[in-house]
Order: sequence, then structure tokens, then C-alpha cells
Amino acid sequence: MAESGRISSLILWGPAGTGKTTIARILSESAGFSMETLSAVSAGVKDIRDVISRAVSRLGERGTRTILFIDEVHRFNKSQQDLLLPATESGQIILIGATTENPFFEVNAALMSRTTLWRVHPLDHQGLSHLIDRALTLRNVEMSEEARNYVAATSDGDGRAALTTLDVAIALTSLQEDSVTVELEHVTQARDGRIHHQSSDSHYDQVSAYIKSIRGSDPDAAIFWLTVLLQSGERPRFIARRLVILASEDIGLADPTSLLIAEASARAVEFVGLPECRLTLAQATLHLALAPKSNSVLRALSSVDAALAAGVDVTVPSTLRDAHYASSTRIGHGVGYLYPHDHPRHWVEQQYLPYGISEVFYQPSTEGHEPVAWQRWMERRSNDVETGGPPVE
Repeated sequence: MAESGRISSLILWGPAGTGKTTIARILSESAGFSMETLSAVSAGVKDIRDVISRAVSRLGERGTRTILFIDEVHRFNKSQQDLLLPATESGQIILIGATTENPFFEVNAALMSRTTLWRVHPLDHQGLSHLIDRALTLRNVEMSEEARNYVAATSDGDGRAALTTLDVAIALTSLQEDSVTVELEHVTQARDGRIHHQSSDSHYDQVSAYIKSIRGSDPDAAIFWLTVLLQSGERPRFIARRLVILASEDIGLADPTSLLIAEASARAVEFVGLPECRLTLAQATLHLALAPKSNSVLRALSSVDAALAAGVDVTVPSTLRDAHYASSTRIGHGVGYLYPHDHPRHWVEQQYLPYGISEVFYQPSTEGHEPVAWQRWMERRSNDVETGGPPVE
């Protein structure tokens, strides 16, 4: 897009420190556009109007188009976002919005329809290492391979966090007259003196061992690897995220409370912080390790993914279509829909999947709460089939 000079408005969605602002700047410079920057945290309606006015003047006087980069665009209220619509649609500005939040929840649908969405993922180890090398070259500083790998392994994909740690480590190095190289001790001091047990490879190995120990229902190994990770400087937020994922992927309906505990743990980590949040993470880890295991949620999703990839029909049955507006029944929407609460046990036989799909996507496990919930579901269905499903008076 930059090389063709045909940049369209877009939203960059990704975590902090992954280069969203840098991408916008590079696109602007490469395409030869002017760039205006606003922060949704501090900018108001007047600021937006001023930028649009300058963009219109710039286009008319010099033929130069303007990219308006808005950081944290999800923080704009509805009226501020609506103000961008005419200028974006007419091409007076090219909007590039950056957000760390899901834009489908935080950005107006009208604005989303006028932009393309680009996911920006956390930097991998190679990308972080490259960033660190460039920073070392610019600062004319040497760094040991062990220290460099440690910074990359513990930055959680956040380039800004990696550079901040590096800056502090360089400052600590400069205090020692006989030291001209950033060593591991300087980096651990920069990270609040946390113990380092990891190379770049063992970092991922230890995370893998932690998750697999919980999945394998070994509480001793799970709590061991949790402690190793925390003493290695792993971010509690990263660990909490992995627990939330595991609660659905490996436990699921076998113990529905596990997701609640994992999610509560993630919130507590944000609220409490280190060192006390070690207790919360340990409690969640032990609960998940002891919980019955089921991957039926993952298997059900995978089955649907496979069916969609095979091109199954996704036409909504007419009985299930939206029927809230006056003319819907004229075209058959909602006609014949059976309201489950009007029937015994609040279930009635009717078509929910698109016609032609007969696959069984969800297969329950025999662990924990899941077979109990499945049996209750089967009893509701069999009761209605046997009785013919007469409506409740």
C-alpha cells in the first residue's frame, strides 16, 4: 500500500510495545504523506477538527494527503469517533488508529466498516533480539549473550519493556568504571534483582513444563515450575493468561469453576502485584492441577473449524431468523419457532443447525461434572420426545 501510495484507513490492534506507532510512521514516510498524531487520552473534538482543517488545506495547497494517527483510539467516545466518519469516508484524512483493546467492542461499527483491521502480535524472541542489537549499536555498548537472551526472554513480546530494561542496565553498567559490557547481573538488577534460571530456550521449556504439569494433574511439579518461572523474572500477567487459557482448553466442563478461579486469579494479579500475587497464582495453579480434565471444548471448536473449512452451508434456518421488526413474518422469519420455555423441561425438538448439517461437534468426556451435565441434557431431550412435547398451559 505504501509503495503504491494507496494507503487506506486502518486499525492496528495489538499489545503495548509491539510497534503500532512505528508502523504508522513508516507507512506515512514511505508513501510520502504528512502525519498528524493525536492521543485519544488527551485530545478533544476541537483537536480533531483542527487536524482535519489542516489536512484539507494541505491537500488543496500542495496535493499532499494526511495520515491521522490516533493512539488508544478506543478511548474516544461515540461523538468523537463519529466526527472522524465524514473525513475518513471522503478521503480528507487517512485514519490509522492504534488500540490494545478489542476494536469490535470498543470502536463504533460505522468507523470499523470504513477501516481494515490489522493484528499486531507480540514480538518473538528473534524480533526482540534484533531490537536489542540495534539499541546496543546506537548506544555503542557491548552486552553478553546471556544478558541479551535474558532481556528478550522476559519481555513478554514488549519491545518497549525490553528497551527500558536495557536502558537501566546500561546505566548500572556505567556506574562501574572497570565494566564496559552489560552482564547478566546488571540486567537482573535492572529487573529488581530477580534470579535468572533461563536461557532463551529454557524459558519456553519451563513454560511448557509448567502447563504440561497442570494438564497432567501433578500439583507438585506444577507448583515447582511456577516458582521457577517467577524467580526467573517471568511476568505474573503472562502466567495468569496461560492459566485462563488452560482452564478452558484442558479442564473445560469437567470443572466449570476452574475458569472462574483462573479469571479471578488474573484480576488479582493486576490488583495485588508481586510479591503477594504469588499466593494467588499458587492457589490457582494447584486448583487447576487437581481438577478433573477434559479437552471437549477444544475438540468441539476444532470439529466446527473443520466443517467450515470444508464449506458447509451456514444459512440460518428461517425459524431462527431475526423476527423483531414488523415485516419479518411476511418473509417467513421466525415463523414456526417453538419457544423452549413453553414446553416440559424447557426443551423442544426443532432445527437449530443449518439444514444439511448432521455432524455431532460436541463429544463430552467422562470426567468430573461434564457427564452429569450431559446426562441431564439427555434426560430433558428424552422426556420431551416421549411426551410429544405438549406446550405448557
